[in-house]
Order: sequence, then C-alpha cells, then structure tokens
Amino acid sequence: MYRISELADKVGLSRSTLLYYEKQGLLRGSRQTNGYRLYSDKDVQQLHLLQQLQSGGLTLKECKSFLDSKVQRAVLEKRLQQLDEDIAQKQQARELLVALLGQGSLRIWHQQTDKLAPEAYLDWLKQQGFNEQQALHLKWLSKDMNEHDQYMADFMTVFQTLERWGPGCDADSLKALLTLPTIPSKIIDIGCGKGFSTRLLAKHTLAEIVAVDNEQSALDELGERLTEQGLDTRVTLSCASMTDLPFTPESFDCIWSEGSAYIMGIEQALTQWRKLLTNRGYMVVSDLIWLTDNPSQEAVAFWEGEYPDMQTIEKRLSQMRQAGFEVIDHFTLREQAWHDYYQPLKARVAEVKASMPKSNAIADIEREIAIYERYLGEFGYRMFVLRKGA
Repeated sequence: MYRISELADKVGLSRSTLLYYEKQGLLRGSRQTNGYRLYSDKDVQQLHLLQQLQSGGLTLKECKSFLDSKVQRAVLEKRLQQLDEDIAQKQQARELLVALLGQGSLRIWHQQTDKLAPEAYLDWLKQQGFNEQQALHLKWLSKDMNEHDQYMADFMTVFQTLERWGPGCDADSLKALLTLPTIPSKIIDIGCGKGFSTRLLAKHTLAEIVAVDNEQSALDELGERLTEQGLDTRVTLSCASMTDLPFTPESFDCIWSEGSAYIMGIEQALTQWRKLLTNRGYMVVSDLIWLTDNPSQEAVAFWEGEYPDMQTIEKRLSQMRQAGFEVIDHFTLREQAWHDYYQPLKARVAEVKASMPKSNAIADIEREIAIYERYLGEFGYRMFVLRKGA
C-alpha cells in the first residue's frame, strides 16, 4: 500500500494531480481512520494505463470513458486526425527552422510571407542585414536569402549583356507621350534601367529629365549612350531608391515609369509619387495586368508567385482614381514589346546555361519564358496615362 506522496513518486506525477484524478473518478484511494489515503498496486497499474492512453492524445474525459467501457473507434479516428495535423504543423515548423539556419530552401516561406505582409516582410529583410536594393532583389528575384548571392550572380550573368530588362518598345512609349495634352518640361523617369524610355523622352521633348534607378551599372551604361547620342546635357542620372526619392514636392510636371512601379506596389507608388507632381501634372506608368477574367490555372499559379498583386484593368483603374488621378488613356502594349525582350533573353539563356546547369536563376527565367510563350494574351502590360487631380 502507498501513501499519496509515495504513489506520486512511483508514477512521476504531482500530489495535486493525483488529488485531481481522484476528484474526477480516475483514482480511488481508501481513507484511513488517521486521515491518510492509501493506494494499492492496482491503483499504480490504473495510473500507468491512464498515462498510456493520454500518450495517444486522449483527453482525461475520453480516458475515463475508455477505462470504464469499450474503446470508441470514432473518438480514436478523430484523435488520429488531429495528431496527424499536429505532426504536419510541427514538421513545417522544423523545416522553417532548418531553412532559417541555412540548411534548406526558404523559397515557399518567402513567397507566402511576401503575399501576406509585403511591407513588413521588406522591413524584416532589411533587419537581417540586406540593404534596400538587396532586399528588393531578394523579394522579387531570388526569394531565398540563403541562395541570394549565387542567384543574383547568375541572374546578372544573364541580364548584364541584354539591352532590355523588361517588355517594352519605343512605339508604345512614343504613343503614350503623344497622348499627353501638353508636352512636359520637367520629367522624372523612375526605374529607368538602361534608359530606353529616358532616351526616347530626351529625343522627343525639350524637357529636363531626371533618370532614377538603384542599379548603378545600368545608369553608367545609360550615361554612355546619352553622351554618344548628344542627349546628356538635359538628363541627370540619379542612383536612388524609388521608395525614398530625394526630390522636393511638386518638382516635376511628368512622372514616367515603365514596368517598375510594381516593385514598391502600384497603390503605394501612386500615392507616394503623386506628391512630386505639379498641379495637373502627368503620370505615365505601365503595369502587368490580367486581360481575361478566366486565366489558365498554370498562368495564375505562376504569377501568384511572381507578382501577387497582379490585377485586372478595371481594378487598376479604380485604384488610380482613388489615388487622385484622372485617366486620360490606357492601352495594352503590342506583342512586339514582349518579343523584343524575350527573344534576346531566350537566346542568352541558351548561351550560358551549359556553364551553370544547376542555376535556380536560369530555371526561373526558363519558367517565365514558357508562361509567356503559352499564355500571352491572358496577361499583358498596360500603359496608363494619368493626370493629377485637383
């Protein structure tokens, strides 16, 4: 026979737990005349059996039912399902910790986090030691901070020699320029890259132009081209972040941004850049949008990972009006704009692939090219010509 303290030591439970079990009818000791409770070996075995049932995730109430009567299969099936779900969650947690330690891929986690909390995610990346340019590259390109350096090295190996870094053509840019009711005199070209639009604006206007990008190598190449063409006197190059432009309010009567506003988010760009415009100033911006209400599942799955905020034309127009802009015109970029980008890109990938056969950057580029070749027409770039409202 055992006193309650002895029983507690024997089964590895506290005295208060045993008293609670007794209150719930799971344990039945005998009280002596001196007030002590005594328990038998049968009570010890009952507690061991109870502990074994609890190890399967059963509640005390369920354990008591199983001790008093036949096991209920439906209860066990429910507990098994919950246990499987718990195991799956624990496994996901383990995989995340392993990945954060640099021993696995973080791609899916990065994509999910960016979709759920894009601004907080970008701030978190900066806290991990990435500067803004690196954080934006990670957010939109590598999507895995463990692979980022190698990914970007491979990515730049592909793109450094290419003329265009995104779909576009001079004919569409000129069409947008000619749509403006008046020719602007002070233009900022945000996310100019190697400066196709910058050079076009310099050729077809007499405006003072500020070309902004956070990739210095692209600006260096643009500077050389401008000098060669005698267009450098009216163009100022600025290596800066589009999210923190170093210009005073109302400095420009036109903002130009082809294929780059998505980096900070269209709605944020509309709101933040609007302050730079003079009264009734213009904004010309292009964005990747859905051209159909029923896109293919494969295309949707791809762009959900690459551009989670991709919208329909109607949704973008609504956002632009809500941000305080009048819509002057909008049109879809012609197929030539895509051809001029993807054909040289495809040829470049074929040229360098053999030297880096296991490159994730190459694999991602090839997936994007495949989506373009299969589904262009379900999506496309849309040029929006806007005017700042009163």
